[in-house]
Amino acid sequence: MNWLSNSQGVVLTAYHHSSKDRAVAESHGQGGEEATSSRRYGQYTMNQEIPKVKEKPSFDRSSSQDSVDELSMEDYWTELENIKKSSENRQDQEVVVVKEPDEGELEEEWLKEAGLSNLFGESAGDPQESMVFLSTLTRTQAAAVQKRVETVSQTLRKKNKQHHIPDVRDIFAQQTESNEKAPDGTESQSVRTNENKYQGKDDQASSLVVGEKEMIPLVPEEAPVSETDINLEVSFAEQAVDQKENSKDRTQKSKGNDAPLPSFRLPKDKTGTTRIGDLAPQDMKKVCHLALIELTALYDVLGVELKQQKAVKIKTKDSGLFGVPLTVLLEQDQRRVPGTRIPLIFQNLISQIEEGGLETEGLLRIPGASIRIKNLCQELEAKFYEGTFPWESVKQHDAASLLKLFIRELPQPLLSAEYLRAFQAVQNLPTKKQQLQALNLLVILLPEANQDTLKALLEFLQRVIDNKEKNKMTVMNVAMVMAPNLFMCHPLALKSSEQQEFAMAVGTANIMHLLIKHQKLLWTIPKFLVNQVRKQNTENLKKDKKTMKKLLKKMAYDREKSEKQDRSTNDADVPQGVIRVQAPHLSKVSMAIQLTEELKASDVLARFLSQESGIAQTLKKGDVFLYEIGGNIGGRCLDDDTYMKDLYQLNPNAEWVVKPKPS
Repeated sequence: MNWLSNSQGVVLTAYHHSSKDRAVAESHGQGGEEATSSRRYGQYTMNQEIPKVKEKPSFDRSSSQDSVDELSMEDYWTELENIKKSSENRQDQEVVVVKEPDEGELEEEWLKEAGLSNLFGESAGDPQESMVFLSTLTRTQAAAVQKRVETVSQTLRKKNKQHHIPDVRDIFAQQTESNEKAPDGTESQSVRTNENKYQGKDDQASSLVVGEKEMIPLVPEEAPVSETDINLEVSFAEQAVDQKENSKDRTQKSKGNDAPLPSFRLPKDKTGTTRIGDLAPQDMKKVCHLALIELTALYDVLGVELKQQKAVKIKTKDSGLFGVPLTVLLEQDQRRVPGTRIPLIFQNLISQIEEGGLETEGLLRIPGASIRIKNLCQELEAKFYEGTFPWESVKQHDAASLLKLFIRELPQPLLSAEYLRAFQAVQNLPTKKQQLQALNLLVILLPEANQDTLKALLEFLQRVIDNKEKNKMTVMNVAMVMAPNLFMCHPLALKSSEQQEFAMAVGTANIMHLLIKHQKLLWTIPKFLVNQVRKQNTENLKKDKKTMKKLLKKMAYDREKSEKQDRSTNDADVPQGVIRVQAPHLSKVSMAIQLTEELKASDVLARFLSQESGIAQTLKKGDVFLYEIGGNIGGRCLDDDTYMKDLYQLNPNAEWVVKPKPS
């Protein structure tokens, strides 16, 4: 596949029955709004997209008799055709190819992203600095790092670099024993055995043959679903290894079945669910490093290529609304509305669509007139920040078209330039569960501005789907309409050949389906990553204490003073089984609370807020949160269902603080 080949849509022009050639029946949609599709058995003949679609097979949107293999891609092709028409008079973004990187350079960039740049090159330092980090990795994570280090080492040697070239044997010499253990110190085999209880209900991807390619079919809309737990306590890549070893027979038998999409759920975690935005910045940075390594390990285990996009630059505008980077938009908006996390134009377009009523049939699917959209763009650019744009004159379908246009014209994709191709590659993972796990890691890796805007978009799309009985926009209809806008219509998107185009369409529509349906799960940080961060913090703390002890030996006075302080602190400690909750950001109030088996974070907050004196009297639920600070974590906002005694046992040296979330 060429990285920067021009995007060419395809239309289905003919269908050949597996036993007998047969022409597809023709039927024209009203107003040219519906596009091409056909029944799906046998093989398809595909041609490059032509300027005007002449044949439109019939489609009964209300039909419930279609099997998984027969669901129509009509909305997808219609949207692709509408996008082409709307972009005819608009100037394409200019993509400048800087340099085609070699494999070593890509892997070197990967190591930098993973926080391991000190292992190689001019910035190389003492490998011991990375040993704490490496010691927390699982076997599959360590293998992913080792593979990239080997590639970088070979590349540097070929180029006869004079600076430090790492020897993989040196870097991973101390990993031999730790590789046999999980992040929490338990034997990895027992962890892997524990994963067995989560198996058995995971779906297997059924196959649909297009030409000689296999693809994952669209999931039926109203099919009965089973519930499958998503295990967040064990590395996803380790789970994949375990499943490959134990489920080969089941995979082969399941292949070809029209298995419905399971209803994935998160088991309750007594130490609390951690979501994006809950961790202190220093901890979140470590989570991102680990998430990249884990994602790479997962793709490695499943035999899917993962490459980041680093070889292009896109010329961008430094002001305006459309075709402006998210960060620039937010800088503009924050000067007007401090604390803005989602572009104001994006918020206004969603509000305009919702004011027209989400019950409107064909919402998001029916496009606005291209000339009118172009004029509205120009008027918005001129009047939006002046506050003189006449929103009352904007039709609902025009606002929806503008929203999709805004997404398409972002210079860097909403799913980010670095990871757009990794998002596209999710469709190649064998099971829906693994696809969902990969999407979870990818969402964690997105820049904050992209995370916030994507979250707002998915929440809006869910509100549209909630009105599907009236607007006829089911989750799959919405997914097919939005997939081309997020995945396919950007200069950095992975382009496919004509033969692969249909599979790419179905695959990205299914990815969009997962993003919408399981969006709450996707903003959850897996517990195994948080535990790895806890272990890193613990090891770093031990290291710091050793350094401090050496200093104290040379400074007798300071040592004596420190010991006195430690004794006075211990003397003032609260009794065993009691925590002291403080609120230094709000008042001088502190409260000693007895731990019980059933005490939750919500109970602690309720007791604090029920005080009759101080600033707490004016606060209500949602204004402040309980935080776990220090010990083996930098800082973590607790969800209401966190059982305090279980968390205390996990982090006995933490402080408990009530404070508002930073904006």
